[in-house]
Amino acid sequence: MAAYKYRILLTSVLAVFLSGCGVSLLPTTVDTVRSPWESFEEAQSVFDKVIVYETDLEGLKKLGFDPFSTANMKILTYLDIMDRFMPNPAIKKEDLDIGIRECIEAQSDCHAYEMTVQVFNSERKGNVFLDLFGFKRKTYRSGWQFQSLFVINKGFVAYKLWGGQPHINETSLQKKPLGPLQEGGDAVVGVARAVF
Repeated sequence: MAAYKYRILLTSVLAVFLSGCGVSLLPTTVDTVRSPWESFEEAQSVFDKVIVYETDLEGLKKLGFDPFSTANMKILTYLDIMDRFMPNPAIKKEDLDIGIRECIEAQSDCHAYEMTVQVFNSERKGNVFLDLFGFKRKTYRSGWQFQSLFVINKGFVAYKLWGGQPHINETSLQKKPLGPLQEGGDAVVGVARAVF
């Protein structure tokens, strides 16, 4: 009778591991860089409210672009700005936007705020048994990323720039025919070469 119960339990466990549908037993990851915005569109909408030569530091702060209260914002010096916009001698100061030129000339009166906001969801799908033992792993990654840069000269925004990825949708497939032995197989080949 006890052997019969163990067979039923073993069969149930194997059915769960070998099934590819139903509740997923595979890991799911959510990576979020904290931000005041819930979506790419919302971040861009707030960015658009910043007006060059009109919006001051207080205005930026009210919109959520404040490195002292908003997480994950960088403060760049005018030297960082030079490195960013003049990465090689072929680019002359005259080639730059007037807001950047004036900022570089103002030196210590100029700085920039840089922010990258991102939300990534990573989910593994497929056969639990094949995934856990490393034979076949299929990972879906989705989310969004928004980047903004504000160059501030003498307390006012002199230049602004945005970029990013509104929709991220990636699939990664990893196959190892030998499963957990795949890495060990490389070691065995190395030992065999050394011996022979």
